[in-house]
Amino acid sequence: MSMWKRFRKSYFLYSFLRDPLALGSFVLLAFFVIAGFSAPFTAPTNPYDTAQIDVMDSELPPVWMADSDARFPLGTDSQGRDLLSTILYGTRVSVCIGLGAVALQAMLGIMIGLMAGYKGGKLDSILMRVADVQLSFSTYMVAIFLGAIFQAAFGIAKYEQIAIPFLIIVIGFAEWPQYARTVRASVLAEKKKEYVEAARVIGLPSWRIMWRHILPNTLTPVLVISTVQVANAIMSEAALSFIGLGMPATQPSLGSLIKIGFDYFFSGSWWITIFPGIVLVGLILSINLLGDWMRDFLNPKLYKN
Repeated sequence: MSMWKRFRKSYFLYSFLRDPLALGSFVLLAFFVIAGFSAPFTAPTNPYDTAQIDVMDSELPPVWMADSDARFPLGTDSQGRDLLSTILYGTRVSVCIGLGAVALQAMLGIMIGLMAGYKGGKLDSILMRVADVQLSFSTYMVAIFLGAIFQAAFGIAKYEQIAIPFLIIVIGFAEWPQYARTVRASVLAEKKKEYVEAARVIGLPSWRIMWRHILPNTLTPVLVISTVQVANAIMSEAALSFIGLGMPATQPSLGSLIKIGFDYFFSGSWWITIFPGIVLVGLILSINLLGDWMRDFLNPKLYKN
């Protein structure tokens, strides 16, 4: 039986399709992701192309309000960019940062958690103390510290060129202890089981036991954490952009759009902040709801048929 046929007949898919909240969250998330990554083909304008932007079109309201322009369904921002287009491109940037940061977190956390849990002893103590120190610094503190140093040393223009990889590295590096602690706890339980002892008896090397035998049995909590961490990474990017240490105004993300619009909110241009904010809330809410469903499904003590 092919993998696709097994998946179609799996209890996971059966339960998922019969949970309206999980299914609705997935549809909403899929809509945001597809809309964001198809932005170069579906967006009315390209917010990165200055030839398509006219500052005289700045702060135009949505089409259902007076003094609007039919070319801009959701209005324009303070730079004259079509707000619908900037939201689509900004969603793609925010999702890319979230996925990239979580991939980095998972890679670091899994490697450190595996080594700490399997080797134990002094290595375990050292790695966990490093994790404790890392947890004492919030993501925002690390990003503010490194971002301020980089912008002061190399200038804003240089920062704009590497803003996305910089945020991925900062957010990813700041949150890896969550994975390390979870994987370590799972490894401590798994390494005492009979299949690990059998692998040692037949002479398999430690790295093979860790990566080929123990790791697959520790991925369930990692999957649950990853869904939550993607939402946290997107929120971190939005918060950093709001205080001016995330994405620059020339490269739209949901956070930078909210920050730009906030300066004009009380002057009446509420749409510059409200529409990106609605998309950000919907994106994070859909991810968190999917994460909650997956946590309940994968935990037999919590999931009810």
